[in-house]
Amino acid sequence: MPPYDPSDYPAAAVTVDLVALTIRDDALCALAVRRGEEPYVGRWALPGGFVRADEDLDAAASRELVEETGVPAGRLHLEQLGTYGAPRRDPRMRVITVAYLGVAPDLPLPTPGGDAAGARWAPVGELEQAGLAFDHAAILADGIERARAKIEYTPLATTFCADEFTVAELRRVYEIMWGTTLDSRNFHRKVTGAAGFLVPVGRTTGRDGGRPAQLYRRGELRLLHPPMMRGG
Repeated sequence: MPPYDPSDYPAAAVTVDLVALTIRDDALCALAVRRGEEPYVGRWALPGGFVRADEDLDAAASRELVEETGVPAGRLHLEQLGTYGAPRRDPRMRVITVAYLGVAPDLPLPTPGGDAAGARWAPVGELEQAGLAFDHAAILADGIERARAKIEYTPLATTFCADEFTVAELRRVYEIMWGTTLDSRNFHRKVTGAAGFLVPVGRTTGRDGGRPAQLYRRGELRLLHPPMMRGG
């Protein structure tokens, strides 16, 4: 049987894109880069780029994040978000992208590099109105919804907090993520009553204002049952 000819098969490229989320100035923000090259030069986009022939997807995501923004990938909880492969999503050629979701607290200001002409943390509502390049608006929306949904049934919300945090600080994460106000007493009862969710560290802080508040760290719980519901 004769060897196959690669030119008989359609060419396609693979990229990675990152939805990196943090909370800054009491707002949910995403990392964005201003494109320095065509297509969509000058438009804001998610960090990302082409996967090299000798690297796997996770390595490519980490490399692109550092190259384009200077934000160290080791500071984020990274997970695959989804795969996007509409035939005309990239005007250059058929490009399939694997998107990643990453969250972390207190991430540094980005420094543009590689083919990025600019980089910043931007409130997600602002980016949703900015007309992002490619199909990045849809990828961003999917990443935000994934994060909002996961804090219902996992301890992911604690990833937005410092290593030690108060219940009020954790509640504020939920309120910012969901765009709502939660009853403080009911929230306190739920999170402290979920075995393994929070672990007291044995110290208090007055940074919330008012009387000293107990400090906690994340426990070993992986799934919340019953889940935290957005409706209250």
